[in-house]
Amino acid sequence: MAHLFDLVYVLTQKEIKVRYKNSVLGYFWSVMHPLAFALMFYLAFKVFMKVQVEDYPLFLITGLFPWQWFSNSVSSSLFVLIDNASLIKKLNFPRELIPLSSVINHSFHFLLSLPIILLFMYIYDKSPAWWLPVGVVCLFLPQFFINYGISLAVSSLHLFFRDLDRLVNILITLLFYLTPVVYSESMVPDNYSFILYLNPVAGLLINWRRLFLGQPLDVSFLLLSFLYAFVIFLSGYALFKKLSWRFAEVL
Repeated sequence: MAHLFDLVYVLTQKEIKVRYKNSVLGYFWSVMHPLAFALMFYLAFKVFMKVQVEDYPLFLITGLFPWQWFSNSVSSSLFVLIDNASLIKKLNFPRELIPLSSVINHSFHFLLSLPIILLFMYIYDKSPAWWLPVGVVCLFLPQFFINYGISLAVSSLHLFFRDLDRLVNILITLLFYLTPVVYSESMVPDNYSFILYLNPVAGLLINWRRLFLGQPLDVSFLLLSFLYAFVIFLSGYALFKKLSWRFAEVL
């Protein structure tokens, strides 16, 4: 078991080194991306369209940082097996550790972005609730396994359907606008509110925002997130294991 942890550590370290190779600003690029999007959406929705949402910059980043964690995990998983083709062909080890290392990498960067959110909370005079660390754990776990489950499925399928990346990127874009990231869930008309429950990311984003705005978590969305995490992880893992015996062949 110890050697598997060592392998995950080495693979994750490799992911981080590749990401920041020849990068001067390093970590700051991972937070500047959502902050740049926050500025763009602030101008579009708050300045031009006059959306009536209190403390809109804080509202935006509390949704954009968790969303970036999800979208980056899924997008990067598309090529993670292809990029490690030589390793898969030469060594015998659990292949699922490769997508795992990629998801851990993006999870690590999400945790490093939390101080930025806390800074914005301070700017907008929002005091963190005493149970905030517990809330972070309660939301981190289901999102981690949702990210990992989808990454397992996407990374394995992409080996057999090499144009899958185009479809996945389109679906991520569509999912972004179906998820209350730049708008509040209260703006969704009642006859379309079922979409929030069908969207495995929506409940997470709603609760991340409630957590950082000092509001109690929505228990129904929290339970639904754990259910989605269970189903998506098991489905992704089952698909990955079913296809893994052909990885070396198609690579």
